[in-house]
Amino acid sequence: MELNNFKYNVVEKFGRVLLPLITVFKEDQSIDYETTRKVAKFVVEKGFCDSIIVAGTTGEFYALSIEERIRLFKEIKDEIGDEVPLIAGTGAAFVKDVIRLNQEAEKLGYDAVMVVLPYYCHPEQEGIYQHFKLISENTSLPIMVYNIPLFAGVNLEPETLVKIAEFENVIAVKDEAGIHPVQTTAYIKATSGRLAVYSGDDAMTLQVLIQGGVGVVSGGAHVVGDIIKAMIEDFLNGRNEEATKKYHALMDVFSAFYGVGGKRTNPTPLVKAAFEMISGLPTSIPRLPLTPATEKEKENIKSVLKKIGKI
Repeated sequence: MELNNFKYNVVEKFGRVLLPLITVFKEDQSIDYETTRKVAKFVVEKGFCDSIIVAGTTGEFYALSIEERIRLFKEIKDEIGDEVPLIAGTGAAFVKDVIRLNQEAEKLGYDAVMVVLPYYCHPEQEGIYQHFKLISENTSLPIMVYNIPLFAGVNLEPETLVKIAEFENVIAVKDEAGIHPVQTTAYIKATSGRLAVYSGDDAMTLQVLIQGGVGVVSGGAHVVGDIIKAMIEDFLNGRNEEATKKYHALMDVFSAFYGVGGKRTNPTPLVKAAFEMISGLPTSIPRLPLTPATEKEKENIKSVLKKIGKI
């Protein structure tokens, strides 16, 4: 597929449900690469996703060294090969780290990279543009821009995305807009539909589709990827009542990932606990500063998963 035609075929290449793979850790906080490979194999064999993102937010990339991320890229590529498209999570605050990670992913034969906005430093919009300009100039891989204001501390404004979208290898945006629930519409209108927009929030999948988005980057897909896929198919085929029923059932699961009373600020530890329940693989340990699911949280998750027939 020619790159200059690539952005018009994003769904054909990567599908509608992209899964940000969890990274498995041992009791001593080191990475369990062998079990992480098994997780990747499990979600592919179960048909939970169309593509896998390695070292994304659900993969706790922020707690990994550059060398650990590169090894993860290699381990998952060795395990999955070409079974599904692989996207490397290469975002970092320092642009040269992003460029290095992109180059390593390119050498390994990855299909694309996902780059989160530079975090913590609260850059101006011009700085964000220059960051992605340099990244685009230093890789031939397709780029998904990842906007997550809650964690990055700054929002990618539609006017800035218009400029970034001019780079030939920028093909998509993952938008976890938070307080900007209709930003998908703003992005699509501003770029005249040149980029595929994926929801970065499981709970907003249907809402993003309604606005013209194409799918979701879903941590919850580790557990309910098959249901998410079915919900999207129902919506796309006009079965709105069926899609709504599935959405309501999924919302119980997504809510459980934020703990009893919604007290969790990061759902990753509970996603890992839920995945362990359905797979039998030892995946529930996060890397500090995240802490494992409590017994009460596990019981809540177990109850929800029983209701939807997952365990």
